[in-house]
Amino acid sequence: MIRINIKMAQNNTYAKKCENILYSQEFMLSFSECVGVSWKTLGRRLNIEEHYLSMIDEDNPKTDEKAYSMLTTWMQTSDNPTFEELKTALRNMKRIDLLRKIDKFTKTPGSPEITSRFSANKDTSEMCTALKNYYREKYGKINEVQPPLKVPANVDLMDNFVDLCIVDAVNTQMDFVFNFERKFFLEKQMNYTPIPYNEIFMKEKSVILISGVAGIGKTWLLRKCLLDWANDLIWKNVKLVFYLECRRLNQYPNISNLNELLNVFYKDIINDFKISNHPALFIIDGLDEFKFLNELINPSSSCKYPIVNALIEIQNYKYVVAGRVYAIDQYQSISIEHSDKLNIQIMGFNQIGIHNYIENKVREEKKDVVKETLNSSPIAKAMASVPFYLCSMCKIISNSKEINKNSFLTMTNLYASIFLYFFQNHIIKMKKLMNKIIEDDSNKKYILNICKIAYELFVENKVVFSEEEIQTFIIDFDNNESNLFGFIEKIETNLECYYQFAHLTIMEFCASVYAYNCLSIEEIIANRKLESCLSMICGLTNKSQNSLIKFLVNLNPSKSGSEELLYSILDRLLKSKTYYDNLFIECFYESQSSFNDKIKFIVDEGKRWWKISIHDRKTSYETSCENYFVNHYINSGRKLSLLNIDKNILSDEEKNLIIQCSTNVREVKFRCPIKFEGWKPKDRIKILSINALRDLITKKDFEENFLPWINLCEVLDLCEGNKFTCLYKFSLFDLSSKKAFDLYEDYEYNDFIEEICEWIRCSNVKKLWIKYRGKHFYNLDELKNFLTQKNI
Repeated sequence: MIRINIKMAQNNTYAKKCENILYSQEFMLSFSECVGVSWKTLGRRLNIEEHYLSMIDEDNPKTDEKAYSMLTTWMQTSDNPTFEELKTALRNMKRIDLLRKIDKFTKTPGSPEITSRFSANKDTSEMCTALKNYYREKYGKINEVQPPLKVPANVDLMDNFVDLCIVDAVNTQMDFVFNFERKFFLEKQMNYTPIPYNEIFMKEKSVILISGVAGIGKTWLLRKCLLDWANDLIWKNVKLVFYLECRRLNQYPNISNLNELLNVFYKDIINDFKISNHPALFIIDGLDEFKFLNELINPSSSCKYPIVNALIEIQNYKYVVAGRVYAIDQYQSISIEHSDKLNIQIMGFNQIGIHNYIENKVREEKKDVVKETLNSSPIAKAMASVPFYLCSMCKIISNSKEINKNSFLTMTNLYASIFLYFFQNHIIKMKKLMNKIIEDDSNKKYILNICKIAYELFVENKVVFSEEEIQTFIIDFDNNESNLFGFIEKIETNLECYYQFAHLTIMEFCASVYAYNCLSIEEIIANRKLESCLSMICGLTNKSQNSLIKFLVNLNPSKSGSEELLYSILDRLLKSKTYYDNLFIECFYESQSSFNDKIKFIVDEGKRWWKISIHDRKTSYETSCENYFVNHYINSGRKLSLLNIDKNILSDEEKNLIIQCSTNVREVKFRCPIKFEGWKPKDRIKILSINALRDLITKKDFEENFLPWINLCEVLDLCEGNKFTCLYKFSLFDLSSKKAFDLYEDYEYNDFIEEICEWIRCSNVKKLWIKYRGKHFYNLDELKNFLTQKNI
């Protein structure tokens, strides 16, 4: 064995070289192949906790993969992983063969192995080849993260990459407060045109900004790009591509320029190559995880962190930056404008991607159950495009003996199911029934601690928090740190470590659980920062015994009165000067409450004109909420003010909503024709307004789509507009403003106005207003006289 002199003055350069080799892919792969079945013993010698080793053993089929994952876990969890620590562990195991293996990798810089592989005079083409080989080897198989636990499982990226929906994000208006990501994601999900992968990445754009909510697949997409470049499929004219993860950049705050940065992460490949003299493309992953994001967005000459300057320097090259929506939204303010700049957003898996994920990841006997469950729940269907939720739901369904249909009925149910599943299976690892687990006061205390941390950080809008901040929440933190992981993850740097929730939606849910259990009604209502949590706080008042929510609402014995909390929130929403009607409906739906006397009183006292609109921008979740509300509202004998229809391709949920609304509604407005089989309106309405300005309407269309409604109305507002080849458009006359749309006409074609007059005459219409050929008519006789004169 070669003995190494460890005097600090003589070995700084050597130690730095060893650190780079320790993290190199070549060393980790080669060493993992040699460890063999001793990987778990070595892991224990390296102080890796037993539950991590168990998960590694379970998730990796091959011994070398287990060893590789063990090394990765050690490097991520150790304060300062070094070769000396590794060698000490091997000496204690008496694995002299592995010590020799390490010595071969850490020979002096003049050793033949090193000089033969890496030359100081590499040209661009050599580096290009080396980078491509490196990416093919490193990312051909990658660690797929199993959320919310950071447990790696090796998968083949090229074979397992699932199609993502990529959309234009230029016009996305995004509040940078992260807790609104879910709401905007669901809204945008309903109204996008996917952009093919090849259309984006086959073209060599100068700047590509990629945004998306947490867990949506941004990192997978970037690593697929690296593999495709390495295989000459994209960016064919780009010679050098460098991939940098912000999580790792945090470890080097004192690096001040790109050359120094690349000589840390790509030392073996570039070997002091001066990048400033050569064109390159940089990929920055996880911008939201960059600890110095505020300094990057607001640069100043007095910035204390040189790494910020290195990231600003990247803008002199072609670059791709990816991060959560709020981070990319902020980054745009400093991103240099280019004529070929592209701003895209990842919307998760498309339908083909969801199908392929289930086929590839779910056990054969559970595939049909998973598909049926996802299809039967509008909430599950909407969230299945997000990899985090799809992975979680597939695991919950696959591991359940009996599927509880309430598990994904509401958004609160979905979060509660995911939270408790991982709490049971990955935190406490008990197969007991959940009611037995929650009876344990220590488990209640654990959940409340996690939820308190989430709440305190949520109201401060903090994504990243320090060890000092987390110590204020947990007594004896040093001894309990490992128990947090699964919901909170630890990020290591060379100066310190910091923490963040594994997924922000889990953080939002935990904040809601804490508010419900520990805050007074007045504190919840008064805190505007909890506004986005109100629907989930109301969801926790759900009394269904079939729901897992019941295990999260009795964590604090001193707090009671869930019904009063629900009533207070609903009352506040209707009495507010700001119109919170949609939030009221969402809160009512999440609570799964009935229209009892108290809620009837709140609704009647609020004196709202309840309006239901159906349009392309409405999410399936909103439609589910409105279906639930309308059913209870109308069944209580109350009448809706307005049904506004601005969509003609309808889902089953939307059809059901129209049917329910039509049973007791005062006014119906059409902005396009609708028709679906097996149903005709039956109940009388007061006012019918037709304003189909965008759609070409034939006589048959009019008769099938509008006539059944005309036969039920007392007041008809109808305005004839443009004609195209015997096709009509109609415009709404606004009774409140007494204004009509001014429309131009083409007199070239015959119309069917006389048939419309006859249909109206045979109907129950008692009052009408018609605009035709620029003239206003208030009864059919006036219109008939005009038509007679026109035809003379």
